[in-house]
Amino acid sequence: MFIQFPLNNKIKTNVFRYENVTNDGSTLRKKGTEEKSMNSDQINPNIHKNTGVKRVFKALLYSFDGLASTMKHEAAFRQEVLLAAVLIPGSFLLNVPLAQHLTLVASVLLVLIVELLNSAIEAVVDDISLRDRPLAKRAKDMGSAAVLLGLLNCLICWSSVLAVNWSSLFA
Repeated sequence: MFIQFPLNNKIKTNVFRYENVTNDGSTLRKKGTEEKSMNSDQINPNIHKNTGVKRVFKALLYSFDGLASTMKHEAAFRQEVLLAAVLIPGSFLLNVPLAQHLTLVASVLLVLIVELLNSAIEAVVDDISLRDRPLAKRAKDMGSAAVLLGLLNCLICWSSVLAVNWSSLFA
């Protein structure tokens, strides 16, 4: 069955009805066209959905696949993971209040989260087409700007915590 999705919410379906079976076992087909209107009542949103613990386990596996894929294909993400591998353990060496410590760790994790989203945007845009398209460029530039803001946020958080605690850290 071949389905086309026009904009007027009508679906034209080419249906093959099997009419005759020949002596050699092959089937002759007759092609017909049906038109149906589609609404959201006809779509079962729970089809192919996992539930309960199985859903959580599958989601965890998909998340690990996403992290592994990003590590494999995105150099910027690998650099930011290296930065996180230095900064997060380094934050435990600082004698700062818990709220400031959480701010340091969260600012680094935010950079990784934003980079993952940026990588996803870039992958989808590149999958659709590699042609120069203004909206595709805008989407990629916005993702890049989000990463820049995440990095600036991290820099500001770390600078602020270090400045506030400078005398107690290095006295």
